[in-house]
Amino acid sequence: MSNLNTIPTDIKTLVIKIGTTLLSDKRPFDARLLEGIVADVARLKRDRGMNVLIVSSGAIGCGMNALGLSERPKPLPLKQATAAVGQAALMHIYETLFRAAGGGIKTAQVLLSASDLDNRQTYLNVRNTIHALFDMGTVVPIVNENDSTATEELKFGDNDTLAAKIAAKIDADLLIILSDVDGLFDKNPARYKSAKLIERVEAITPEIEALAGDTVVETSVGGMKTKLAAAKIACSAGLPVVLANGRAPHIIPDVLEGRARATLFSASADVLPHRKRWIAFGRKAQGAVCIDDGARAALLERGKSLLAAGIVGVQGRFAAGAALKVLDAAGREIARGLTNYSSGELEQIKGKSSQKIRAILGQKDFDEVIHRNNLVVLP
Repeated sequence: MSNLNTIPTDIKTLVIKIGTTLLSDKRPFDARLLEGIVADVARLKRDRGMNVLIVSSGAIGCGMNALGLSERPKPLPLKQATAAVGQAALMHIYETLFRAAGGGIKTAQVLLSASDLDNRQTYLNVRNTIHALFDMGTVVPIVNENDSTATEELKFGDNDTLAAKIAAKIDADLLIILSDVDGLFDKNPARYKSAKLIERVEAITPEIEALAGDTVVETSVGGMKTKLAAAKIACSAGLPVVLANGRAPHIIPDVLEGRARATLFSASADVLPHRKRWIAFGRKAQGAVCIDDGARAALLERGKSLLAAGIVGVQGRFAAGAALKVLDAAGREIARGLTNYSSGELEQIKGKSSQKIRAILGQKDFDEVIHRNNLVVLP
């Protein structure tokens, strides 16, 4: 019996992330496992009227299948072309499987890139579009990164993070991340037979993060590290996350009924409001500022804004208004926020008191580098 007894029993909106490793067997893409997952999702729609959104990997693997490629393409244009071929095939598979499952369920394709979440207006439009699809009653949105055009997504992106951001944005009640493992273990189960499943994680601490390893699968871009990062995002938004093995039959109903072998990441008690979720997780960080211990205490213990006097280093090139990581002396990201000054200006005023900004820059529009209202302290 799994320790999933605190999962809400009245779930109205569920996000399911299906990982690349589940869709790859002896070929770059294998759709056989999807039949059972789709049948269970269709049953949830019919019997419980649940809103279900699927974040699906597999576009590049599906394209590799169609094009007869045995290795993941490395040149960017070929990678994007393979994704474009695969995306059409992937959606056809989902459409066919849902039609066969019955109940008149239809699918809708939603392709997203980082820029769609970076802009506040398009960030809100994503939420409105998905809720409109839910309101239709018989539609399951299938979300994926726009791999055929989003250069940075192909280089840095992963669908675990995308699933967490979407789940937070649409106020989902639960995020289920399906992979090829039962959950998070205290050591690598592929190497150690004595590895034990961690059934419940109350907080993702540095000790928990140290348990994560990277993937080595040819068609995959994420591993346990990305799943923990995704869990951080979703839990900060107030929803629990379950990491489970998608190869187990009927894993989704088993999770919902509390009997699955899986890892549950508990929702945070301090839920971020939507605007702060956008600052923390919706926007891509354009750079970083390193701060001293005094500034760290001011942010974490006294709820203050970030001033130039506490900044000891600037990383990256960015304009005013960019999202920045705030790093402590040990290099840990402790906060994220929107800067009032560009990287060039910060290089000039770092370590200086606010009273000296005008003399250094010739003008002073703000006392704060990042105002408290535009800053999110990360868990």
